[in-house]
Amino acid sequence: MKKNDKAKNQQEEVVDSADEAQAADDATSEAATEDAPQAAADTATSAEANENAESAATDNSPEARIATLEKENADLKDQLLRRAADFENYRKRMLQEKQDAYDYGNANLLKDLLDSLDNFDRTVEAAATATDVKAIADGIAMINKNLVSMLENKYNLTGYGAVGDEFNPDIHEAIGMQEGDVEKEQLAAVYLKGYKLRDRVIRHAKVMVVKPKEN
Repeated sequence: MKKNDKAKNQQEEVVDSADEAQAADDATSEAATEDAPQAAADTATSAEANENAESAATDNSPEARIATLEKENADLKDQLLRRAADFENYRKRMLQEKQDAYDYGNANLLKDLLDSLDNFDRTVEAAATATDVKAIADGIAMINKNLVSMLENKYNLTGYGAVGDEFNPDIHEAIGMQEGDVEKEQLAAVYLKGYKLRDRVIRHAKVMVVKPKEN
């Protein structure tokens, strides 16, 4: 009876050992299955890193560097040509504007003078059949007054030169001189009025000057 119990115990130990071995094999297989995706990912990452390294090595090659420099050079040339074209267009536009200012700069003044010219035409037509000379003279005086007012108020043109004014060689042109009972040189007669545009003399007054008598 003891022999049978001993044999049975040995048989159970063998079964237990076999079960433990099978369990160990199953655990190893399961662990390998779980680690497979991670291993695949590690392999892919390594391959990508190698590819990037090869790409970087290629980009830093002399050929790639030359190609990059050639592209940059082409871009700079294109920018230079565009700016040169823009400057040329600007230069032509400035020249045209300058020429227009020279050709048409007096257009506003001439337009304002047209009213006075029209009034002179009407006065001339009226004078052909007029019997009242004073009316014609008054009409001409009115035209002159309006013209002077327009030039003074709108264009800052002022006339100067009147008998009795002190003589100033900077603004007066003496075409004759005589002695008289005066304390300082002054205008005895004005043959042609002078004109200023703002503070600049654009025509000197032509005058006769009287100066103090010499003792």
